[in-house]
Amino acid sequence: MKNQTLLAEWPTIALLAATYALWVVAVFVLPEVSLWLAVALVAITAAQHSSLSHEVIHGHPFKSAFWNAVLVFPSLDLCVPYLRFKDTHLAHHNDPLLTDPYDDPESNYMDPGEWEKLAPWLQRLGHVFWLRGDVAAIRGGDRRILESWLLQIPAVALVVWLVLLSPMPLWAYLIGAYASLSLLKIRTFLEHRAHEKSRARTVIIEDRGPLALLFLNNNLHVVHHAHPKVPWYRLPAMYRADPEGYLKRNEGYRYRSYAEVFAHYFWRAKDPVPHPLWRR
Repeated sequence: MKNQTLLAEWPTIALLAATYALWVVAVFVLPEVSLWLAVALVAITAAQHSSLSHEVIHGHPFKSAFWNAVLVFPSLDLCVPYLRFKDTHLAHHNDPLLTDPYDDPESNYMDPGEWEKLAPWLQRLGHVFWLRGDVAAIRGGDRRILESWLLQIPAVALVVWLVLLSPMPLWAYLIGAYASLSLLKIRTFLEHRAHEKSRARTVIIEDRGPLALLFLNNNLHVVHHAHPKVPWYRLPAMYRADPEGYLKRNEGYRYRSYAEVFAHYFWRAKDPVPHPLWRR
C-alpha cells in the first residue's frame, strides 16, 4: 500500500520538477532570446507553483507536512507566505462559512457597511486590506502570522538572489510575478458565489485545456471541496463518474469552459464587492 501511494504521487512530483526546470529556463536562458517571452514563462511557472503549493497544503505528495513544505519553499510569486496560504486556505474549507466577509479568509466579498466607508481609490486595493489585517494581528501578538512572514523573508531572498545572478532584470521578474497573480485570479474570482445554501456556492468549470492544468483541476472546484484530500489528477475522473450529483449539490453553478467565462466577464465584473446577501 505504501509503494502504491508513493507511485500514485509521482504526477505531482514530476510536475513540480518540470515547473522548477521551466522557471530556470525562464530566468537564465530566455532573457537572452526574448525578455518578454521570459516574463511570460515566469508568470506561468509562478502560477503553476502556487497551484502546486495548494496541493501541498492538502497533504501531497508526501505524508510529512515538513517535507511537503520544503518542496515549495521558494516563493516564486514573491507575495504570499506559504504558512499564511496554508492557514487561511484550510480555514476557507469550512464550507458553512464560504464567502462570509469575516469568517472566510478567502472571500472576495466585504461587509457592505465597511465597503461604503472606503474612499473610491481604496476600493481598488484589495491586497492591501489583507496585508493591513496581518499587520494588525502581528501587533496584537499573533505569533503564527509573525512566523509566517519571517519565513517568507528567506523564501523571497532565495528567489531574488537567483534572479540577480541571472540575465533577467529584477524589474522584469517583478512584472512576471505580478502577472502570475493575475493568471490565478482567473480561477479564484468566480470559484465561489453568494448563495443562501453553502453547498451551492462552489463552481464547476468543465474545462480540460491548459488552464485546467495550470490550476490543477481546481476548476472542478465543487469536487475539490467535497473531497479536499483527493489529489489533483483524480478530480476529473471523480466528476465524470457523477456530474449530475455534483451539479445537484451546487445548484447548477457551472460553466462549460473558460472560453465561456471570458465571453461573459472579460469586460465586466461578475459580482459586486459588497456581499449581496449580507445581513447586518
